[in-house]
Amino acid sequence: MIFLGLFTFYPMINLAYLSFFDYNIIKKPKFVGLENYKNLFFVKTDFLTALANTCVYTVAVVVLLLLFAILFALWMQNNTKLNRFAQTALFTPHLVAMISCGLIWAWLMNENSGVLNAVLEFFEIPGLKWLNSSSTAMMSIVIVSVWKGIGYYALVVLSALKAIPSEIYEAAALDNTGRLRKFFRITLPLLSPQLFFLLITMTINSFKVFDTVRVMTGGGPGNSTDVLSYYIYRYAFQHFKVGYASAAGTVLMAMMMIMTALYFKGLGKKVHYQ
Repeated sequence: MIFLGLFTFYPMINLAYLSFFDYNIIKKPKFVGLENYKNLFFVKTDFLTALANTCVYTVAVVVLLLLFAILFALWMQNNTKLNRFAQTALFTPHLVAMISCGLIWAWLMNENSGVLNAVLEFFEIPGLKWLNSSSTAMMSIVIVSVWKGIGYYALVVLSALKAIPSEIYEAAALDNTGRLRKFFRITLPLLSPQLFFLLITMTINSFKVFDTVRVMTGGGPGNSTDVLSYYIYRYAFQHFKVGYASAAGTVLMAMMMIMTALYFKGLGKKVHYQ
């Protein structure tokens, strides 16, 4: 409780407290009331852009990670040499620091000398600008995030699949149940506790994305990949507007709390526990 109080609850309370002040680290905080929140939503349009970018990123990453985690887990169920190799290959990126992953992918996606464009040109397909175009930069960030996270989430789903009692599938086989019906009526409901957990953690992690954007694009080109965490960092430690950044951080914290509560209220009743 002491650890949680010092490193979780106190920072949350202090964040909300500083959001009502004009504070630049050096000078004494000056109380300004709701001025920072007014600037967030009605004066500085770049906050709404960062919010929209964060929502787009979160939806794309969560949907793709859940989909591919289930598909890869189903594929790796059988204990073969190929599947064991696939598990290792998929999980390895999860062990690599995000900074390293970002630097490697930034090199791969280089518009002029990147490997990805070289492969596309080999097949006579026009190369993409990847990180240098506002139309493809967010897609590039999503690709890297899915590539790094898929191994961890697939193994979580795989362990849940192996925990399902085989007697249930044997009973379904006696009734000549088809594969699709077996998946949607047996497998998916029994995976719902793990999928519900992954949905919440994926959403929270996606809303807090920072390293990938910081290393690969710096929020650009333009503001096309500017997300809330990087927006808060930029205003706090580059512009030294700590009060304003705290207001943005408080909004982010409130959004994650509300979204988690909505998940529990809307989907919690549909989770099937054995």
